[in-house]
Amino acid sequence: MRNLLIAGLLASAALVPGAYAQDAEAAKPADAAKTANYDVNTVVATVNGTDITLGNVVAMRERLPAQYQQLPDETLMSGLVQQLADQLVLADSVSANPDEDPLAVKLQLENDRRAALANIVADKAMSAPVSDEAVKAAYDEQVKDFQPAPEYDASHILVKTEDEAKKLLDDINGGADFAQVAKDNSTDGSAQQGGELGWFGKGQMVPEFETAVVDMKKGEVSGPIQTQFGWHLIKLNDTRESSPPSLEESRPQIEQQLRQKAFQDQLEKLRAAANIEIKAAAVPAAAIRDNDLLN
Repeated sequence: MRNLLIAGLLASAALVPGAYAQDAEAAKPADAAKTANYDVNTVVATVNGTDITLGNVVAMRERLPAQYQQLPDETLMSGLVQQLADQLVLADSVSANPDEDPLAVKLQLENDRRAALANIVADKAMSAPVSDEAVKAAYDEQVKDFQPAPEYDASHILVKTEDEAKKLLDDINGGADFAQVAKDNSTDGSAQQGGELGWFGKGQMVPEFETAVVDMKKGEVSGPIQTQFGWHLIKLNDTRESSPPSLEESRPQIEQQLRQKAFQDQLEKLRAAANIEIKAAAVPAAAIRDNDLLN
């Protein structure tokens, strides 16, 4: 439990309590250009003789969740420096010499190093440029077997009883505006849009609703139709044949897929070139939960 509490403290999102925020505001430079002389080794704090550098701060900032990346620079600098100082105080209370670190720490650092280096490769692959030719070829492959299918644009009015639906249908047949009747009477969320449901294809609506729509003509009002939700009056606004998304609409997803494939191909090549021997079968699977090994 003690380890969990410490981990929670070190990973805390509460970067800048009130006092830190005030310090950050007070330390705000009058002229940012005067502080431009720095590098990765610039010391921003010293704890018990150990330096904390700007590089340490930047590395920690990079690992913050996205919402905290939006905090003001002064807030981040003050909060992260203080957090690194707190970490060092806590760390020194356990071990001031890396050679004397607990075994669990040494093993975790090994894992963290491997993960950080692997992430460099993955990040580079997932941000690599993708040629227009490759995107176009992948898009053409995706849409070559596309088959158009009917789509429907419909509006509806949903009420609880058949009698209520019949009365509203009489009003519409008598000249009342379908959209206004829907706004005034429909019990579902589409009422605010006059009952408009937008475009949909087969299989997207409950069977009774779909059957009614498929048999309707453009502009026709049908009902009452009963479904599990209640009683519907349906107006078919329009029909069309479906079409595939455009190349530009598909581009972000295709680029991501191509980068992912390139990364996977790279990983497969590295695996093939490496001398990998998996020996985990020699160990009982339950051993993965034996925390006493780390003591």
